[in-house]
Amino acid sequence: MSQTDNAEEPIVLPLLAAPRAEVYLVENAEELEEAVATLAAGTGPFAVDAERASGFKYSQRAYLIQIYRAGSPIYLIDPAAIAPVVDVKPFVGLAAVLSSAPWILHAASQDVPCLRELGLEAPALLDTELGSRIAGLERVGLGAVTEALLGLRLAKEHSAVDWSIRPLAVDWLNYAALDVDVLFDLWGAVEATLKDRGKYDWALEEFEATLNAQPKSAKVDKWRGMTGLHEVKDQKKLAIARELWNAREALAVKLDVSPGRLIPDASIVNVVKETPKTKPQLAGNRSFVGRASRSYLDTWWKAIEDGSNSRDLPPLKLPAVGIPNHRIWPTRFPEADKRLKMVRPLIAELGEKIGVPIENLLTPDFLRTLCFEPPVLELEAIEATLIRLGARNWQVQLTAQLILDGFVAAAEEVESSTDLA
Repeated sequence: MSQTDNAEEPIVLPLLAAPRAEVYLVENAEELEEAVATLAAGTGPFAVDAERASGFKYSQRAYLIQIYRAGSPIYLIDPAAIAPVVDVKPFVGLAAVLSSAPWILHAASQDVPCLRELGLEAPALLDTELGSRIAGLERVGLGAVTEALLGLRLAKEHSAVDWSIRPLAVDWLNYAALDVDVLFDLWGAVEATLKDRGKYDWALEEFEATLNAQPKSAKVDKWRGMTGLHEVKDQKKLAIARELWNAREALAVKLDVSPGRLIPDASIVNVVKETPKTKPQLAGNRSFVGRASRSYLDTWWKAIEDGSNSRDLPPLKLPAVGIPNHRIWPTRFPEADKRLKMVRPLIAELGEKIGVPIENLLTPDFLRTLCFEPPVLELEAIEATLIRLGARNWQVQLTAQLILDGFVAAAEEVESSTDLA
């Protein structure tokens, strides 16, 4: 809807709490150009949100982008209408404007990847969800934080819908507009809470870390992550599972459908366990379900045949990468286990005292790595190791001495038990 067309009015939305700005749906290049010009003339940070079709589509592209700035309307941008195939070129102008001021988001790590896919990069982030965690709020979902800090209740029944569906329903657009409408006031409340509790600088470090976070490396043999596959202990059956997963993945990409909506993991694992001998047996298998289980029967049968005839049999287990799972430490690595059991309660106690969840106070993987491969028992060495692992300065300052104290106590306990022996 063009904001310059006198024959058209802004979308009238039956909001639970009326937004402070007009709302425009942007569906083509001309409307996007108008939106970019208006946003450029606004002031202050941008309130930003994005909606995907997670659980429905294979891709994680944005199907709606909500942007609000002081002095501008709320824009609901439909990137799929503007660029049916993901492409940064139509959004170059928007990217330039959005790079001029910080973004306010809720749970930025969820939205930043799909926005980057369109070339949209934030110069800085202000994350109301992460800020709420650091502030010590017990519930940090957008609805919960908005209710706790602003006294407003947001309807969240559309948070998990298929945002690829067109046309978008008015109540969905209502939901989308409200999400960014509240972000300015919400950030103000979160910011005030952080400053009041002496945690503002901690939050800024976390926001910067989120902005600079690198994508995780792709897992080796992702097919092994299928739910229930750990019960399969036969290499030939694992080869069939691998081929079925690969076939499902290829079809999911082709159709842009979430793999689990084609055939759930449980169906693949059940078929692998039973290993039908013929295509009719596969078709008659009642545990083989899913929307594509029969319509693509030839695809699944070929995958079963390929797995059955494969000479490339996968090992029952992959070689261990990184440090061993901490669950086996008590029997296999007792000294590392002792260090972990000494330090973890100290970190938990500190987190409780300062009102920061333990996983935000120090990433559990960092602590386990430090316990398994400890440096020399000196504060500077522990600080350096934490920084190398990726801990932020505020985390290092709060936890390094506790870790040293725990390591020293663990070493003394091991030495004492050795002397007694």
